Amino acid sequence: MVTIEVSIKSSSKKYNIQIGKNIRQELYKYLSERYRGKKAVIVTDDNVNKLYGASLYRGIVEAGLKCRLISFKPGEKSKSLQVLSGIYEDLAGFSVDRGDIIIAFGGGVAGDLAGFAAATYLRGISYIQLPTTLLAQVDSSVGGKTAIDLPFGKNLVGSFYHPEIVFIDTLFLNTLEDRYLRDGMAEVIKYGCIKDKGLFDRLSDYENLQQCIADMDELVCTCCSIKRAVVEADELDRGERMLLNFGHTFGHAVEQYYNYEKYTHGEAVAMGMAEITKRSEEMGLTERGTAKALTEILKKFGLPYEIPVANKKELINVMSRDKKFSGDSIRLVLLNKLGTAFIMKAKSEELESFLDTTEAARGISE
Repeated sequence: MVTIEVSIKSSSKKYNIQIGKNIRQELYKYLSERYRGKKAVIVTDDNVNKLYGASLYRGIVEAGLKCRLISFKPGEKSKSLQVLSGIYEDLAGFSVDRGDIIIAFGGGVAGDLAGFAAATYLRGISYIQLPTTLLAQVDSSVGGKTAIDLPFGKNLVGSFYHPEIVFIDTLFLNTLEDRYLRDGMAEVIKYGCIKDKGLFDRLSDYENLQQCIADMDELVCTCCSIKRAVVEADELDRGERMLLNFGHTFGHAVEQYYNYEKYTHGEAVAMGMAEITKRSEEMGLTERGTAKALTEILKKFGLPYEIPVANKKELINVMSRDKKFSGDSIRLVLLNKLGTAFIMKAKSEELESFLDTTEAARGISE
């Protein structure tokens, strides 16, 4: 087991990320020592519930807690006011108080919903992250971002609210579909692009996804360490933490454009990373060869690398509702070269230049 401590200087908040196989046993021990006789509420989706809900519930009860399990339909559409309201009602019906604990059990959607419910119910109660997807394990379970979506855009209502502790059990990945392993690899690749050329090179050396899975514990540790350092330096996303949005501005727009039904988050981010890097390289802002290297690694892990939206103006219209817009400008994350990134302000009318799909732009990836 590996333990990584996150220390948020601005709020004096400290918590641990524990990473390993079968780490659920550590969760039960933790709950028994700190919450015996209290109430625990598991918030998860229907898919995770079918696989692991009963065993997690049983383990928590055996640890000496009263337990309630709340399950919702899987997918981004559940990050809604309606589902959140249902969680509040269940918490109230179970008479949850500030001495009790919420457990966010699942992928990024479960983490966002449970975390935001914890941040706002009774003006804040403690919660634990128990992520089951690769994307959540390497990224969304760490850093305290919680949110729900509105019809106008993704993550528009949210809070910075850190978990009490994060338990990352990589055995959960054994039941994850290949598509969602690839989905998580987009975020792993992102870390290599913006912060760690060595990580990018290591990923390039793998022949396929299966070879990569054998080293997954170490890769998760590397990504969490990078995320920890960035969050410690900029908790509230006003500077360096924005680098973690590489590929996300275009990616979020693609997700919303297709009504969260066609592409996963990681697939959309992969498109966003590739698209913006092709264009920034053409503009002379990014070292030559970067876009080709990025495209090749996305291909290797079965991720898309071109945005399939013909009407770019419509996509820009979706993007204009992104929370990263300030006035008439948005901050875009670009690569200097592999392993280093920077933030560039772009006006709304300049966005189209970063969404070119002409043959010239595509030629970089050939």
